[in-house]
Amino acid sequence: MIRATAHAHAGAHAGAHTGTLPGTLPGAPYASVTLAHDERHLRRKLLTVSTGDEVLVDFPSAVALADGDALVLDDGRLVAIRAAEEPLYAVTARDRLHLARLCWHLGNRHLPAEISEDRILIGRDHVIRDMLTGLGATIEEINAPFSPERGAYHSHGHHHHHHD
Repeated sequence: MIRATAHAHAGAHAGAHTGTLPGTLPGAPYASVTLAHDERHLRRKLLTVSTGDEVLVDFPSAVALADGDALVLDDGRLVAIRAAEEPLYAVTARDRLHLARLCWHLGNRHLPAEISEDRILIGRDHVIRDMLTGLGATIEEINAPFSPERGAYHSHGHHHHHHD
């Protein structure tokens, strides 16, 4: 069985975890796997990669992988992580203040959201669509890769602490 017990981040935080430069991986991937946003949060799972090989992901703790990250196999090969296209709403606002208010309403409902300067991407949900439309938002149905913001207590693949 092929196993992945480590990962490499290709994002801006890569150097702290992998010793590589931000935006780079420690080599060229031999295969890839395409996963939805909620499937990219892994600890132990059997995946079928683009070559047809089965890879057992067996991390010591749960890891949130982003598009462009990689699984590091026991033999040193890499499997690139690709974000799957998902059915989403692209939410736009009248102006920046309106966009901030829409973000507040979505955050108040603890919804996964990918936030940019001019729009918010969220998973399709007709109740939320109706709420946002009622708040004056413009909604467009799209299919796109989805990389929602991670919560304040998330530390990209490492544990967080609860203080009592």
